[in-house]
Order: sequence, then structure tokens, then C-alpha cells
Amino acid sequence: MIEASVKNKIKFIVSVAILFLVCLLLKVDLSVAILLSTLFIYLKFSLKNEYSKTYSLLNLNFLFTVIFFISYFMIKSGVSSLWIPFCIIPMLSTILFNELRVSLLLSVAASFTIASISGNNFYLGLGFLISGIFSSILVFGARKRSVIIRAGVVTGIIQAMTLFIMQDFQLVHPQSYLILLANGIICSIIVLGSLPVFEYLFKTVTNISLLELTDSSHPLLQRMVMEAAGTYNHSLVVGNLSDAACQAVGANGLLARIGSYYHDIGKLSKPEYFSENQILVEDSKKHDTLKPTMSKLVIMNHVKEGVDLAKKYKLNPRIIEFIQEHHGNSLVYYFYRKALENLEEKEELNQEGFRYPGPKPKSKESAICLLADSVEAASRALKDPNPNSIEELVHKVINNKFIDGQLDECDLTLRDLEKIAAVFKRILSGIYHSRITYPDTKDDISKD
Repeated sequence: MIEASVKNKIKFIVSVAILFLVCLLLKVDLSVAILLSTLFIYLKFSLKNEYSKTYSLLNLNFLFTVIFFISYFMIKSGVSSLWIPFCIIPMLSTILFNELRVSLLLSVAASFTIASISGNNFYLGLGFLISGIFSSILVFGARKRSVIIRAGVVTGIIQAMTLFIMQDFQLVHPQSYLILLANGIICSIIVLGSLPVFEYLFKTVTNISLLELTDSSHPLLQRMVMEAAGTYNHSLVVGNLSDAACQAVGANGLLARIGSYYHDIGKLSKPEYFSENQILVEDSKKHDTLKPTMSKLVIMNHVKEGVDLAKKYKLNPRIIEFIQEHHGNSLVYYFYRKALENLEEKEELNQEGFRYPGPKPKSKESAICLLADSVEAASRALKDPNPNSIEELVHKVINNKFIDGQLDECDLTLRDLEKIAAVFKRILSGIYHSRITYPDTKDDISKD
């Protein structure tokens, strides 16, 4: 058997060899192959220790290949290089991966390559690099489609201004400025139209798509309101906690909020078996007739049911991750304790049988959702919710999850956990704030 490290080295050597061969066949300067190989090595090493990366080298290679062949065939066909829709790639990479670093590297690679293809045109490459950097910055964190269109217009203006400066502030070919202005607008329109395709291909989700999932008329949210109102309310609070905590540690708050909205949709299959939905007295006795082993199956099954529902309603894979990971492989403690109490002498109980199947959270966002879910549920059981008891509860829950190993596969630090705990305490204290006792107005009236 060949070791994984050896396989990776062989793949790298083959990839570089293919890259040089393609450059030779297409008569592209070999310096392009050297630059691309260097960037490939840089990305390979930078990705090695990143748990929550939202992109892969295959995704980046695909985006680069798209702009390479578009540029190559346009230039070889005699089309003006000013019409090359260069900014499509930096804009797409920024929106899809929410990473300016990745967009910069793609811009450097693509601009250098296009400059080489067009006869080592340094000014063309520099102009595209500048517009690529600005277009990335303009769409970074975009939550509305209008932001992308506006970015296209501004990018077109920047391209025209760059050309004007490069030509020593002289209007040599006026039509060139109009082409560059139109180029920026066309790029933004293409990006808007192709976003859903790339989201599907790369199995990622953008802020724009996430905001569409907040619509309360979504069938799943509507079902939760009607069939599992307690779970719906719980999910809203978990979403608020997760969003605020993510902002405190530099994670994607919007993704965490939407993931939290849908993390418990599996409870729709048997909502009456979950305490937050047990409004009637008879509902609270649902588990009394079941053995602990059966009850834990009902409780644990909401993860599997949630994944099935999410796939049925075609939710994005990033949202499905929240459903799968929001309990990790934690213990269903309540029914495990009940099973221990009912245990007969010399009978053994396997703790692993009372644990969720996992996997453990791999991203900061899903890990924060796991913590928010546990903290919110536990806070409901507080008899006297005050700032001190809430703070004690928050630290206890987070410490238990940490000790149980639920955060082992994500890159949250101890400093992050302290920030998260502070956010949870602040928000929950606001939810369970005290009120002054108002005098009875009827008594006052009768005294008069």
C-alpha cells in the first residue's frame, strides 16, 4: 500500500508536469507555469492546518481554468483584450468563499497569465490585477444583489481611470474607456447569473442565498410555527445567540444564524416527544410509557429525520452540516441516567449506545450552534434566572462540552470560548431580565 503522503507527492508532480505540458502545447510562456506551481505550493501549505476552510484547491483550479480558457480563446480570436471579463473570478471567489486572500491569489495568477498570453502586456496585467483587487473588496460580505451590480459599475469606472492614468492622462482611444466601463457591469451581471451554479458545484452557500432562507414563508419554517412552536422559538433564540457569538470571534454570524434556524427541523416528525413542545399535560407523559432505550432512540432520531427533511426541501449542504453536527456525539444524559436507575444487578449499560452518532462540529459556526443550543435549553430549567446563575450555567455547559471533546475538531480557542460565554451571558440576561411589580390599579380605584 502506498502511503497518503507519497500519493500526494505523486499527484503534485503529475499536476505540475501536466501544467507545463499545457503551456507548451498552447505556446504560453513557461514563467506562467512556474508562477502557478509556486502559488499551488503556497495554498497547499496554507490549507494544511485550516479546519474550517470553505474552499478546496479543486475549486480554485476550476475558477482559474474558466478565466484562462475564456481569455485564451478571446485573444487568439482577435477580440480586444479589454473585453475579457476578468473580474468575474475575483468577485465569484470572494462571494463564494468569503476570503479576500484567495481572491488576491487568483487575481495575481490570472492577471499574470493573461498578460503573458497577450504578448507580455505588462500594463494589461497590472490593470486587471488592480480591478480584480478592488472588485473583491467591493463585494466582500455582500448580502444584497444590488451590491454586486454597484460593485460592477464602480469596478468599470476604476478600470477606465486606471487606463487614463497609464496613458499619462490623455484620451488616446475614447472607446476603450467605454469598453472597460461596460466590462465591469457585464462582469457583475454574469456573476449574479452564475452564482447558483457555482454554489451547487462547490457545495457552498453565499450570504445572498442565506438571506433567502430567513424568509418566514419558507415551508419548513411555516411547519415549525404550526407543528412545533416551542422548537421554532428555541431555534430563533439559538440563532440570536449564535450570530452574536460568531461576530465576537470573527466567524460567519449569518451562516450560524440560518443554520440555527434549521438545526432542529427533525423534531417535526415527533414534536410532542420534545419538552419545548409539550404544552398539554398528557404530552409531558409521552416518555413515561417508554423504556429509556426507546426514548433515547426517539430523541436521537431527530438528527437523521432532520437531514432527510433538509434533503427533501433541497437545503444547502452547509446548512445540513448544522443539523448533523449540532449535538456532536454527546450523551443523551437524561435517559442514560434513567436507564442506570432501572438497571438490574450484574447488568451492564454501554454509554456509547446513548450517544448521538455525530460527527463533531468541524467549523466555528456549527460548534457555536452546538454551544448555543445546549445553553439555551439548560437556561429554560433555571428556577431563578438572574445574571449570576446564568453566568454559572453558561460556564458549566461550555466546560462540559469542552471536556467531553465536542469541540476537538473545530478551531475555537480558549479565548474564543471566553468571548462566547460573555455573549451568551449578556443575551440570556436580557431575555430573563427582571421587572418591577406594578401596583394593582383596581385596588387604587376602589380606595378612592
